[in-house]
Amino acid sequence: MSDRLSELLRAAELGGGPDRLRRQHEAGKLTARERIALLFDPGTFVEIDALVTHRCQDFGMADQVIPGDGVVCGSGRVDGRLVYAFAQDFTVFGGSLSETNAQKIVKLMDLAVKMGAPVVGLNDSGGARIQEGVISLGGYADIFLRNTLASGVVPQISAIMGPCAGGAVYSPAITDFIVMVRDTSYMFVTGPDVVKTVTHESVTKEQLGGATTHNETSGVAHFAVADDRECLALIRTLLSYLPGNNIDDPPIGEMTDPADRESPELDTLVPNQPNQPYDMHDLVTVVADQGSFLEVHAHYARNIIVGFARLGGRSVGIVANQPAHLAGTLDIDASVKAARFVRFCDAFNIPLVTFEDVPGFLPGTTQEYGGIIRHGAKLLYAYAEATVPKITVITRKAYGGAYCVMSSKHIRTDVNFAWPTAEIAVMGPEGAVNVLYRRELEAAADPGALRAQKVEEFREKFANPFVAASRGFVDEVIEPRTTRRKIIEALSRLSTKRDKNPPKKHGNIPL
Repeated sequence: MSDRLSELLRAAELGGGPDRLRRQHEAGKLTARERIALLFDPGTFVEIDALVTHRCQDFGMADQVIPGDGVVCGSGRVDGRLVYAFAQDFTVFGGSLSETNAQKIVKLMDLAVKMGAPVVGLNDSGGARIQEGVISLGGYADIFLRNTLASGVVPQISAIMGPCAGGAVYSPAITDFIVMVRDTSYMFVTGPDVVKTVTHESVTKEQLGGATTHNETSGVAHFAVADDRECLALIRTLLSYLPGNNIDDPPIGEMTDPADRESPELDTLVPNQPNQPYDMHDLVTVVADQGSFLEVHAHYARNIIVGFARLGGRSVGIVANQPAHLAGTLDIDASVKAARFVRFCDAFNIPLVTFEDVPGFLPGTTQEYGGIIRHGAKLLYAYAEATVPKITVITRKAYGGAYCVMSSKHIRTDVNFAWPTAEIAVMGPEGAVNVLYRRELEAAADPGALRAQKVEEFREKFANPFVAASRGFVDEVIEPRTTRRKIIEALSRLSTKRDKNPPKKHGNIPL
């Protein structure tokens, strides 16, 4: 019997056999088991259902039975912490999803929720197994249900490391983060041939659903990497910022950067001219623990920055307007990008730190027709709903409704700082003067001189943080160089925060 067991386990390890394993490597991809080995700490992976086989008797499938049936499932340790993962094996029936294949994944996800551990899915599949028909489709639906029930309970990360098409794309879409490998992976609901038939558009797989497309244009994916090894290393890094579940606190790293470190360069970061841009990355990377900032969605909606960092060893979520792109305005894509990130952080007890320099919402018919009101409200809703510790630093502009949306004091933000360069007002000085002094300007002998005078008066009165501070809307006006210390001190004070929303089944976010 032991010989039979060894034979079956050996067959499971070989997957589709030496020829198909070789073709996998020739395509620039690692095998499912090689990927699992790189994801987990050495020697910690424990496989489940290695001997499961399909039950299909049609189309000659009875003669093609491979233990494991095209997916490797199990758990292991990542930096010593429990993680569950499945890796689709493209060498076995193209990694296609069968009834038993889906049951393995469902069992794994149920275990992960029970144990309170993250789930990582390594996707490399030709889609539903055609020979099994609706049974295979039912397997997808079973997985979608688990993705939905696990959402906000345990972190879910999807890696697209090969094809992912049709119904298969909806499981990654429900998960929290998607990593795509350049040149070897793609995602789309319908492929180029169907697109050509229906819309007469000619498009390649890469153009339609490659890593660049989904990282820059659609926003479906959050990260793009060069190869499988970089993908798995990134997932390990991402997991280091996250708790195992929605009850645990995020892991606290070693304090390697002095909490009281000052950054004199921040005193001159904001230009003297209000319409001159600067790169908010300079602020984020200087304030965070050295080398700890991991940007999410870096190539999409670049007028807002989101990502994870450590401050005094604590994991935090960063949201920051980016004046270097579209002047840092909020548009549809930026609002949705930031809203989803805020809700993830709130679900998993990760404090939010917001750096604000926002002149308002992007104007224009494209935005209005596209529903900027509804999409902008998503970000407002996400911030207002969040009960994790929230800290905001206003560096320059905080105008109009965008001021309210970007984690203002009025929507339950705990600590609100402002730099001396902060401008908090309904609108900018020029626009305000045009509204307030329209008749005087029309009647003036020298409207240009009068406008300049009134702009300067308005700027003197409102283009500073002191009116807001006098109302308690800003807790403290701080010197820029002290920003890191002030935030870390605030995080320490907020570490015991307890807040909750009114009892309800769930809210109705403006989707």
